Amino acid sequence: MAVLSDDSGKRLVPEDSGQFLSKYIPFLTKGLCSDCTEILCGRIRQLALGNMDMDSLSNGHCEDHKESTTDSSLTSLDRNSNSHSNGNYKNSHKGSSKVSSSKNEELDEMLISEVQNKRTSLSRDDRERIRLLQVGRKKDFVCVERVNGKMVNILQGLELHTRVFSAAEQNRIVDYVHSLQEMGRKNQLRERTYSEPRKWMRGKGRVTIQFGCCYNYAVDKNGNPPGIIRDEEVDPIPPLFKTMIKRMVRWHILPTTCVPNSCIVNIYDEGDCIPPHIDHHDFVRPFCTVSFLSECNILFGSNLRILGPGKFAGSFSIPLPVGSVLIMNGNGADVAKHSVPGVPAKRISITFRKMDTRKHPYKFLPDPELEGISPYDPNESLPQAPPSRPSELQFNHSAEGEGETDGNNFCYENSQFPPLGGSNSAVRPRNRR
Repeated sequence: MAVLSDDSGKRLVPEDSGQFLSKYIPFLTKGLCSDCTEILCGRIRQLALGNMDMDSLSNGHCEDHKESTTDSSLTSLDRNSNSHSNGNYKNSHKGSSKVSSSKNEELDEMLISEVQNKRTSLSRDDRERIRLLQVGRKKDFVCVERVNGKMVNILQGLELHTRVFSAAEQNRIVDYVHSLQEMGRKNQLRERTYSEPRKWMRGKGRVTIQFGCCYNYAVDKNGNPPGIIRDEEVDPIPPLFKTMIKRMVRWHILPTTCVPNSCIVNIYDEGDCIPPHIDHHDFVRPFCTVSFLSECNILFGSNLRILGPGKFAGSFSIPLPVGSVLIMNGNGADVAKHSVPGVPAKRISITFRKMDTRKHPYKFLPDPELEGISPYDPNESLPQAPPSRPSELQFNHSAEGEGETDGNNFCYENSQFPPLGGSNSAVRPRNRR
């Protein structure tokens, strides 16, 4: 392969800059923000082309950030758009409208390219590769408990993927969730899509927005048991959420064999919680939860104790950073119960699940946009996080409190995750219902 050389004949950068970027970009960009990463990659490409004109270089992150943010493809998303796709129900809701394929492409581009610096001319493939390399992956959670007389790792199957959604992407998704909430309050969504119960005590009354299927948490007034209500209709999954699903499948977070076809949005006020439970088997495994606005802990244990309103005690606590995806599978989904203690600040989560085909709503039809999604292949193995050392698992001897772990069991530390964008705990007005 031909290479560039300096005056002494020493090699600089191979002409195949794409191969060079794929091999060395994790080392060269460690600790850099996405803007600086793109600037560095662009300069490597200029070297490969033999261009060493100092006047053509940008002045760095601070100057470029203003321009690139303005020109970002993020601005292509209409903040006021509340359109939905009708793809997966036989009968569409009168309040829904079709979204063109070009609009879906804009949404996809928004999520794949947070900021594109015009001076670096990185290809879309290179930008996706860079973002993929920034994702943290933790798959070796361990908490051994005695279950039915046997010692079992109750966390087997759990995975935490961090930095999946950038700060700008999170803001856009949160804005969209708030627009959906406003639509629900104005009765512009199907009746069972939106639920905002009146708060009658601490931890009770979080807002839920369901798409794809109507899930019943408890026996309802009509006598329907917990699970999917097959003869009820809710709105289909919105285009933006389908784009999130595509990313998680492409980035090897969710398997192609378990592409979600339903989701539920939870909007928490400070103090709202989810009591101990195991997700219903009307949904197949794995499923996942994406976190926004503020970090909170999720508790696991084969026997979680309720200490009071919004207060639970369990064996293992995992912090959920904003922009992260928690995968639940195996023992972590079916042996361990999980709960979310009263959250310290306003929070949004979106849980994506695939329905058991035997439990599909009667009018459900597969969405062609969610079929045939191919995992991203950068022509090299995906980066793997190094295995955790035993010293990384800290004992927590607190036995009680809001989301405390029981004594002599493990709590996973915040410091073991890659840093993410700051959280925002802005509080909305109290429910009007």
